[in-house]
Amino acid sequence: MKSPVIALLAFLALSGSLLAQAADPVLMTLNGNPVKRSEFEYIYNKNNSNNSLDKKTLDEYVDLFVNFKLKVEEAKAQGIDTTKSFITELAGYRSQLTKPYLTDSKVDDDLLLEAYNRLKEDVDVSHILIRISQNATPADTLKAWNSIQTILKRLQKKEDFAKVAKETSEDPSAAENSGHLGFISAFRTVYPFETVAYNTPVGTLSKPVRSAFGYHIIQVHARRPSLGEVLVAHIMKFTSKEDEAGNVKAKATIDSIYQRIKAGDDFGDLAKRLSQDKGSAAKNGELPWFGTGRMVPEFETAAFALNNVGDYSQPIQSAYGWHIIKLIEKKGVASYADMKADLERKVKRDERANRGQQAFVTKLRKDYNYQVITPNVTEFYTLVGTKALSDSIFIVESSKLNKPLFSFAGKNYTQTDFANFMKKNTNSDKSIPSEKINEKLNAFVDSELLAYEDAQLEKKYDDFRFLMQEYHDGILLFEVSNKEVWEKASKDTNGLDKYFKAHKDVYTWEKPHYKGHVIYCKDKATFKIAKSIVKKSDIDSIDKYLRTRLNDSIQYVKIEKGLYVQGENKVVDNQIFKTKDVYTPAAEYPYVFVVGKMLKNTPEDYTDVRGLVTADYQEYLEKEWIQSLRGKYPYTVNQEVLKTVKKN
Repeated sequence: MKSPVIALLAFLALSGSLLAQAADPVLMTLNGNPVKRSEFEYIYNKNNSNNSLDKKTLDEYVDLFVNFKLKVEEAKAQGIDTTKSFITELAGYRSQLTKPYLTDSKVDDDLLLEAYNRLKEDVDVSHILIRISQNATPADTLKAWNSIQTILKRLQKKEDFAKVAKETSEDPSAAENSGHLGFISAFRTVYPFETVAYNTPVGTLSKPVRSAFGYHIIQVHARRPSLGEVLVAHIMKFTSKEDEAGNVKAKATIDSIYQRIKAGDDFGDLAKRLSQDKGSAAKNGELPWFGTGRMVPEFETAAFALNNVGDYSQPIQSAYGWHIIKLIEKKGVASYADMKADLERKVKRDERANRGQQAFVTKLRKDYNYQVITPNVTEFYTLVGTKALSDSIFIVESSKLNKPLFSFAGKNYTQTDFANFMKKNTNSDKSIPSEKINEKLNAFVDSELLAYEDAQLEKKYDDFRFLMQEYHDGILLFEVSNKEVWEKASKDTNGLDKYFKAHKDVYTWEKPHYKGHVIYCKDKATFKIAKSIVKKSDIDSIDKYLRTRLNDSIQYVKIEKGLYVQGENKVVDNQIFKTKDVYTPAAEYPYVFVVGKMLKNTPEDYTDVRGLVTADYQEYLEKEWIQSLRGKYPYTVNQEVLKTVKKN
């Protein structure tokens, strides 16, 4: 006898199944395959929205949907869904669709908004850097940490920041700028540095922050609303402050150019001829748009100081030489909506790129009850020691381990699974055994969690499932329709000819058409020869004869073939339709004649109206095909369920 608990669980499971079926009943069955109401509602409402130009009634759409699904059944019967091209194309679509489902969208949105808000404000900073590799040993990390702490204590005792930076900073530019970077904005520095700079109050020091370069102490001098971006042109003379003679000469030259600008000479022309910045000189001195932190401070300050379009600066000196700058255009920070796409591109290129997915994976670990058996991980620490992950001894020995390692969502992974992963992923800059193994273990766990979640998307999200079904069926529909109708109609010349002859009375014209060739000749001798050939030859051989007999390195004959009504070709108008318009031949081909026949109201054969006949023949093949499919594959529609379909 079953226990009451088991019986109850069985009843609840059955009840849940019945409720699910009731919530989303089968609307139709095609070739034994059920189609749920939800799938039909999704497609119907998507293609029959209020914005649709060709709205259908529910019954009309059911008819179209049945035809669509029957074609998909035929595609599957032909094995199109098993071809490599189909599998590859569908996988490509799926890869694109999964991206928003495999990240924490709130984190991604917050990062975009954070970056935008930072772009609206500039921060004036100095820093001191103690360099250290991201994969430094504990001893080197401790040494760098002690160094930065010693520097911090000096600064906390009110020692001059610029003096201490010049003495201690391992940023090479500190010797020149005493650690002062000037105003920065979002994306102008590495993300950890940027974050601390924006979160440090004006006039204070930050705590040490680690970036890819090492440890920094940041001093914030000022904040200001963003200056936006400027578009400028410049005229430049290269020199260095250390080259006194060269500096004097460059200054005299730039001063003389400045006087010519004041006298009214064209700035762009002077830049093109006299500027030594050849890249911009070719564009009348114009540089790309730039904002805060992209140019050397002297140049940036002078450029943003220009207020009106057309204003130009006095000669200013930078570390690279002398410049005269002209303002072309100025703009503030655009709206968030306008900048969002650009922000997304920039975020993908820096350290914040994976934060949304990292947050998502962290959540998955919790949701799927991730458990790791730590002692079985430490066995890898001992085994790798100082060896590289690519070391053959480590690979062989690690493959022998087979204890349980971790689990989530009821799936269990062993040491062997992890060893196989490391065998394919041996690159690591880590030097400490535990860091090497932990780095790879986290990568393995994350990849398995994401793969598992990827496999659940159709079950978890109706919109994803419907969209994937739409792509799946859409690809099959295209391929099978192309094979059975579109390509078949365009290549079936016998079928086109028969269809045309059976429906010839449909293809009539209101105006007569002239069907033939217009032949342009280079000289009178060629004209006579061409006329002689035409008299002796079949009209379809004109091109071949004339081109073979007359054209060599010089083209003596030019031929046009067509079906013309009055007004479409001046030669035909003049020689056939006898219009009063005067036709003057081109000087290159002064002798022209036509050969062909007049068709009054009816085309001669299907090629005369090929486009129309092909379209009609495709429609005929489509109807015949659908009729055969409806006889080939059984289908039923539940009218009671159809009445419950929700419409937009």
